[in-house]
Amino acid sequence: MPKPIDEKRMSVEQQLAAGIAALGLTLPDGAEAKLLAYLALLDKWNRVYNLTAVRDAERMVSHHLLDSLAAVPFFQGETVLDVGSGGGLPGIPLAIARPEWRVTLIDSIAKKTAFLLQAKAELGLANLQVVTGRVEDFRPEAGYDVVTSRAFSDLRAFVTLTRHLLGPGGRWLAMKGLYPHEEVAMLPDDVRVSADHALVVPGLEASRHLIVLEPA
Repeated sequence: MPKPIDEKRMSVEQQLAAGIAALGLTLPDGAEAKLLAYLALLDKWNRVYNLTAVRDAERMVSHHLLDSLAAVPFFQGETVLDVGSGGGLPGIPLAIARPEWRVTLIDSIAKKTAFLLQAKAELGLANLQVVTGRVEDFRPEAGYDVVTSRAFSDLRAFVTLTRHLLGPGGRWLAMKGLYPHEEVAMLPDDVRVSADHALVVPGLEASRHLIVLEPA
C-alpha cells in the first residue's frame, strides 16, 4: 500500500521521487528527469493550448504523472496505443517509464498532436509515434497488445471504435475514476471485463480504477 505524501513540504522533484518509490516502480536512468521535463513542457504549452485543466505543478505530479505511472505494472506486451491522448496522458509517462515499449499516441486535434510531436523531439523519445486523426479511421500495419485511454469516452464507445486496433491476444486498459458500473453494463455482449485494478495514487485522494477488457 503506497504511503501518503505530504505535498506541501516537498519540491516537485521530491514529490515525484517519493511517489515513484511509493508505487514500487523501478525506472530507467534519466526517467525522472524526463518526466519533469515533460511536466515543464506541458505547463508551458498549457498556457496557450489548454491541454489540461490542472495548472498547479504539484497537482500535475499526482494527477498526471503518478496517476499514469500507477498503471504501468498492469501493461503486458510491447506495443501500446493511447487513444485520445490529448496532452500525452498516459502515453508519454508510459513511454518514458518503459523505453522498450513502442507507444503510439493518437488524437484528432492537430494542436494537441503538435504538442505531442514537440514533446517527442525535446525528450528524445525514439519509442514514441504520434498520429493525428480519428481513431476509427486509423489503419496501422499491425494491431496493438494494449489499447488504452484515460479520458476518451465511455467504455462502449471506446471498445467499439478501437476493436480493429487490437492485435492477437490484445486487451483494452481503460483508466477510470469510480468503478463505472453503468458503462460496464452497456458493454457489447462480445466484450468482457477480465480484471478491475483499484489504483492507489500517491498524493491523489480520489478513486481510480484500471478496467481490463477483452474480446469474449
